[in-house]
Amino acid sequence: MRILARAISACALAALVISCAPSTESGRGLSLGMVTDIGGLGDKSFNDSAYRGLLQAHRRLGAHISVLQSRSAADYQPNLEALANERFSVIYAIGFLMSKDLDQIAQDHPHTHFAIVDAVVNEPNVVSITFREQDGSFLAGALAAMMSKSKHIAFLGGQDIPLLHKFEAGYIAGAREIDPRVKVDVKYIGSFDDVAAGKELADVELNDGADIIYAAAGKAGMGAIEAVETRHGAYAIGVDSNQDGLAPGKVLTSMVKRVNVAVFDVAKAYQDGKPLHGHVVFGLREGGVSLTNFQYTRAKIGPERLARLARIRAAIVDGRIVPPATLRALAKFQPVAL
Repeated sequence: MRILARAISACALAALVISCAPSTESGRGLSLGMVTDIGGLGDKSFNDSAYRGLLQAHRRLGAHISVLQSRSAADYQPNLEALANERFSVIYAIGFLMSKDLDQIAQDHPHTHFAIVDAVVNEPNVVSITFREQDGSFLAGALAAMMSKSKHIAFLGGQDIPLLHKFEAGYIAGAREIDPRVKVDVKYIGSFDDVAAGKELADVELNDGADIIYAAAGKAGMGAIEAVETRHGAYAIGVDSNQDGLAPGKVLTSMVKRVNVAVFDVAKAYQDGKPLHGHVVFGLREGGVSLTNFQYTRAKIGPERLARLARIRAAIVDGRIVPPATLRALAKFQPVAL
């Protein structure tokens, strides 16, 4: 079996033996390539969610798959180019930081289909996948405000960029929906993979009085989960993947961003002869984002809070509540009487 340079063997990462070789001959079926963001596989968050979609395409569609990991931004262009030269059916760029590189690669390979997550690339052979992260983050903020005993919660982001402002704005607005006077600390790590820095800043927020931290920081957010584990009465809220089991009972819930669903849907559409193009958005209504099922914290949260959370969710789905996606929109947000 020929393995691409820096490719991660799927058999080493999953309890499956699957081919990592691309389909380079017509008639060999669906072949899918993926370039991870810097956090890489094993981040238990964003990249792992995308990889689950790739594995699902292998299991259900019989796709050949291959993954190239990016250790730094300098890897994006050569990784995308390497996969494009191997004639994959669809190549996924996982992360907004790849948008400029993908724009050029897509122009250089006009007959190859690409997909990018969390960015919009306006090329005819690219499908751009984004999410309404503010929807799920609104629910996370509402739950945090309901559960906080200190009436002081915190947000910990990866990088201070517009994409993360969707998480921040939704979270703060959701908290204000419950209690307009709730205090929300906001800090950014400046990285999506520096776990130590994530823990350090989470400790600062906890020392300042916050008792719940929503960590939207990819792999770096693991530091916040580590920080709350030793703090009585403190909780974390996970992101992207279901992180509840990483510290059972200390992670209230996770704001799951179903990148796996988007990855699989793109592959299925291609196999069906109807490849997706343009900009596709997944929100709460479409099942693209949600909170987890509170496997370890349901009793702590209690039926009254869960019922209130369900009412808020319904109000977002039917349009009575419109979570803000920017900090400017957050400044104008007013709680809705339900």
